[in-house]
Amino acid sequence: MTGVWVAAAVLAAATVFGLVRRHRDGRLRARDGKDAVTDILGPDDIGVPLGEKATLVQFSSAFCAPCRATRRVLGEVTEMVAGVAHVELDAEANLELVRRLNVVRTPTVVVLDASGRVVRRASGAPRKADVIAALGGVIT
Repeated sequence: MTGVWVAAAVLAAATVFGLVRRHRDGRLRARDGKDAVTDILGPDDIGVPLGEKATLVQFSSAFCAPCRATRRVLGEVTEMVAGVAHVELDAEANLELVRRLNVVRTPTVVVLDASGRVVRRASGAPRKADVIAALGGVIT
């Protein structure tokens, strides 16, 4: 009978974990400011000039299926909003930056303001509406 209780507890824990992860996946959360020095990225860090108003930095990996969808969403948003740039970085090729920003999974999207300060980030594939809303907070 003990095995049934253990199985039930494991199933309950896995269900709670799945629900929490589903809720948090792709949400663009504001930075709390505790890493202010390391949360500024410049053209030397990402390899291209920053966008005039904002920059969307996407960390991807070679075999990441959600990364393709994220690339498409961010590309559509940059076409819609003037002055916003989209940069996709390979996480494996940029390990120093991945460690500095504490990127633990792909895709991870980081929203930079015009000065390169990290203002929002999301782990997982964000929705287009959430990206547009995050940019609205940065640009205005």
